[in-house]
Amino acid sequence: MEMKVYVAGHRGMVGGAILRRFEAAGTETVTRAHAELDLTDQAAVRDFFQTEQPDAVVLAAAKVGGIYANNTYPADFIYDNLMIQSNVIHQAHAAGVRKLLFLGSSCIYPRDVAQPMAEEALLTGLLEPTNEPYAIAKIAGIKLCESYNRQYGTDYRSVMPTNLYGPGDNFHPENSHVLPALMRRFHEAVVEGRDEVLIWGSGRPMREFLHVDDMAKGALFVMGLDAETYRANTQPMLSHVNLGTGEDISIADLARLIAEVIGFQGRIVFDTSKPDGAPRKLMDVGRLTLMGWRAEIALQEGITETYRWFTKHISDLREA
Repeated sequence: MEMKVYVAGHRGMVGGAILRRFEAAGTETVTRAHAELDLTDQAAVRDFFQTEQPDAVVLAAAKVGGIYANNTYPADFIYDNLMIQSNVIHQAHAAGVRKLLFLGSSCIYPRDVAQPMAEEALLTGLLEPTNEPYAIAKIAGIKLCESYNRQYGTDYRSVMPTNLYGPGDNFHPENSHVLPALMRRFHEAVVEGRDEVLIWGSGRPMREFLHVDDMAKGALFVMGLDAETYRANTQPMLSHVNLGTGEDISIADLARLIAEVIGFQGRIVFDTSKPDGAPRKLMDVGRLTLMGWRAEIALQEGITETYRWFTKHISDLREA
């Protein structure tokens, strides 16, 4: 069946990867840049859906950032994300869209949750304080999808990707996530001939990383599952699916791996006065594995490919 899909957030790393997958498959897509459609504007979102009438939606639009950004702009993170999700999900339903995929985050789980983090751990404890506003918004997105499904019979699904990286990532020195931030820092150290790189925190926290192209494949796999298979592996009020590799690495070892790929041979110094964030974040991907999907891109391979992309686009990122 021919399908018209609205990809919200197509200019971001996540939305861009998903858009590339749809385009490669010949699927008709519709997109809008932020300047054309402000997703926090309820009336504008309503008019867009009533005009375009898409058959399906991928909601990858979000305000995102690392520890520094989340700590500095907590009101922006909770307000913008709640408004984006509420507007898109409600107006999709109002326009008769039956199929929607919501992209969340692994930060929805409690700070001290048992590892690896299973879907059942949602709402069982306190969240990590450094990104609580963002996490609350993402939890609300899951519950919006479940509530519309329960009340209106829609097919709105949610996937929770682990930490993502890859082409199109945000390499801002202050507002980026850990992997792209480290990549830029080591690259600049090599270019400037410095023999030392300073990294926030102790280096001990463990993190899981998924290449964005794997994320796109996994997300669309979940979106494309037949209803019977999806329902058999989820619950009406616990319907989200973890999307990750099931493997993690310490920040210290990640830094050494990135340094090796880039060719930095100096000292790596850890600033223990800075916050670490959650001690460990590893996804339990058993639910997704049972559904029939696994990640394919190894971390070193993905970092090498991402660094090639970074060096090709460094001139565009100088002012970022």
